[in-house]
Amino acid sequence: MSSFAFLSDPGFMKVGPPSAATPYAVAGIAWDGATSNRPGARFGPRAVRQASQMLCDGIHPHFDVSPLGQLGDAGDLALPNTSLDAMRAALAPRAAELIGRHHMAWIGGDHSITLPLLRAYCARLGRPLAVIHFDAHCDTWDSHFGEPSGHGTWVYEAVQEGLVVDACFTQLGIRSAGTRAARDYVRDRGGQIFTARGLRGLESPAQLAPVLASIRDRLAQHGQPPVYLSLDIDCLDPAFAPGTGTPEPGGLSSNQMLTLLEELADLPFVGMDCVEVAPAYDHAELTSHAAACFIWTYLCGRLAARR
Repeated sequence: MSSFAFLSDPGFMKVGPPSAATPYAVAGIAWDGATSNRPGARFGPRAVRQASQMLCDGIHPHFDVSPLGQLGDAGDLALPNTSLDAMRAALAPRAAELIGRHHMAWIGGDHSITLPLLRAYCARLGRPLAVIHFDAHCDTWDSHFGEPSGHGTWVYEAVQEGLVVDACFTQLGIRSAGTRAARDYVRDRGGQIFTARGLRGLESPAQLAPVLASIRDRLAQHGQPPVYLSLDIDCLDPAFAPGTGTPEPGGLSSNQMLTLLEELADLPFVGMDCVEVAPAYDHAELTSHAAACFIWTYLCGRLAARR
């Protein structure tokens, strides 16, 4: 078992461990054993925490709230680091425990962590989830380079296991190479895809209004299911996030991401993850600062929605 404890930093935004009464928490899942290109996302939680120290008093300029005083950092979970199945098995009870106590933001790690998290949320809530998935890659392959599961299969597996409401699965930023069957898998199952190409030039709330309305309409049509947010940092163009294992040119801007997070903040989110930050390939800590900002924005959005 390893939590990479020797890399420990001050907590996210310098907060300490959560108490039973702390409504929000973050936790690191320092795992990258399912990467298919450049490894290093196991060091993502450390880099994101370090970048978050720059958030100071944490008062968000759009929401005018701060998560400080209502947020704790559970640290990196102690998990096996050589077996995907063993990692997921060990993560399950820890995730269930934390989900039962706090509204969680998970810091990856590679994207294979999302499948066991969805399983934990579905078990807790007793129903499938709507998912908003930011990514350069569709992650809908039915195998992972000869293995049955990996960081590029979790969407396919989640759909096959009935963990998600197919029609309320939304992908944004998709642009990587892939077969038509993989690229359109979510759409073919009734979900919706907003490719990076389709989002080019759309940054303001007014410009993104049709996208926002489409997401809201899907949720309304299906009884407002709980929503999970999965944010692969490679949804951003490498100009904004070079520090990731599988960079893809032509991605979203930080402005686009912030607009979408801010405008969707009132949705019935139950949790989120931010994955695939690989600091070894980062320049000037651009990627880790973007990830820290997005997690902070999500948390402030939850506070604003409650208010």
